[in-house]
Amino acid sequence: MDALGALLTGPRAQGAFLLRSVFDPPWAVRIADEAPLTLLTMVRGEGWVVPDGAEPVRLRPGDLAVVRGPEPYTVADLPSTAPQVVVHPGQVSTAPGGEELCEELDRGLRTWGTGGPEAAAVLLSGTYQLRGEVSGRLLRALPQVVRLDGAEWGSPLLPMLAEEIGRDEPGQEVVLDRLLDLLLISALRAWFARPSGAAPAWYRAQADPVVGPALGLLHGDPARPWTVAVLAAEVGVSRAALARRFAELVGEPPMAYLTGWRLALAADLLAEPDATLAAVAHRVGYGSAFALSAAFKRVRGVSPQQHREGAG
Repeated sequence: MDALGALLTGPRAQGAFLLRSVFDPPWAVRIADEAPLTLLTMVRGEGWVVPDGAEPVRLRPGDLAVVRGPEPYTVADLPSTAPQVVVHPGQVSTAPGGEELCEELDRGLRTWGTGGPEAAAVLLSGTYQLRGEVSGRLLRALPQVVRLDGAEWGSPLLPMLAEEIGRDEPGQEVVLDRLLDLLLISALRAWFARPSGAAPAWYRAQADPVVGPALGLLHGDPARPWTVAVLAAEVGVSRAALARRFAELVGEPPMAYLTGWRLALAADLLAEPDATLAAVAHRVGYGSAFALSAAFKRVRGVSPQQHREGAG
């Protein structure tokens, strides 16, 4: 299993918040919902994603923005437009002064905003609402805003999302969840593959004939009692050659990378309410709950229980 695939096969969208927003200019919405990840695309008109303290990012129809939380940001017709609406955790909408606007802005099935059916701007958004739905290791590899140009990318998934978001059929939430996952995977694969050098080291190393297979083994079976010698034998090189090449391309030794991957998996699994510490330890390659707890606190600075409380 490749590294990106491994990060995206665990926690995923479950009851994701998908919305069609309709506006007439001037319009601006302050997003302070603390969501870990949101996908934004314009169906009609143009907009801007305005992160705090960073350059605004322009969105034309067909473009896609992947916005990493939990930091707040603004989406507007122009970067200079002052927010008229604030979206809080739980998707509660208020005026900047605090007056609730949820009912006033409701426009029917998954539709919301100040405009009508012929509004000048139509924005689609899909939000992963829980941190455990997206791997923390993946989130740390992203800038706050990733923008894909529609003219260069041209994904057929965007028209499909625009169609499906307005339907109300049996199983529709599951359809939208999986469509959002597909869109995220497609977007990140396209962004990481760009020759700009923005991809993390573990992604670029997948192309190496030695390190790529080694990463696949670690990601595919993290619970196996790996050593550098065992891993080297599996990929057909010497222990020294693997250790040197792995550190050169990934930036850390194989076992240090494995520890980080195991703990990243554990962090995501701990967000599941029914997962016990012992069960998580077994799934990620630790012999006991105590061993996982000690490693988790040593590397991440908090206990698994503290992490779980924060994720909740």
